[in-house]
Amino acid sequence: LEGPRQKRPFLAKECETLPEAEKWRVEVVREVAKKVSMIQNEGLAEHRIRDLNDQINKLLREKFHWENRILELGGPDYAKIAPKVDDDTALEVVP
Repeated sequence: LEGPRQKRPFLAKECETLPEAEKWRVEVVREVAKKVSMIQNEGLAEHRIRDLNDQINKLLREKFHWENRILELGGPDYAKIAPKVDDDTALEVVP
């Protein structure tokens, strides 16, 4: 996994190993975090906020695909171990 920077596969199904799938999931999570911090900038124009929101939503869908691939490859079920969030308040919900 070391060496020259690789481009993330377009489809998670193209990834054949668990460590590589984990690496790509972490990369997606980092991108989401970076864009979420950008969207919180009060000085952003509305169109830029909408663009960032669209990008975040696309990345979250991609994260879901990586998590499914990780599960297929025998890794952890991130959907089960992730904290649950209440959409109305955006607060973490304890089951």
